Amino acid sequence: MPHPSECLLVFTNLPDGDSAHALAKRLVEARLAACVNILAPCASVYRWQGQMEQATETPLLIKTTAARYAALEREIRAGHPYELPEIVAVPFAAGLPAYLAWVAAETATDDDTPC
Repeated sequence: MPHPSECLLVFTNLPDGDSAHALAKRLVEARLAACVNILAPCASVYRWQGQMEQATETPLLIKTTAARYAALEREIRAGHPYELPEIVAVPFAAGLPAYLAWVAAETATDDDTPC
């Protein structure tokens, strides 16, 4: 069984639902994510280049493993329309062992041994 901290929850935001769905599909097809939750659009308020900004964004919750994080980050950056995308990873503190095993299995490649 994988240790919970070997699994990650990665957050990012996209400017719209179409780009969020496209990225989610690419990440799962490439086995970089076991699952991607596409949340309802939200309002974001932030400072960018010295100016207050406001935007509607579509958040993604991406479940992956620490072993797949670097490749996941590269894929998000390659397909992300923002100059500086939010990409934040948080390790799981705990989790249902069978779910953790599923995340590990769904993100494993032929070169990997499951966690």
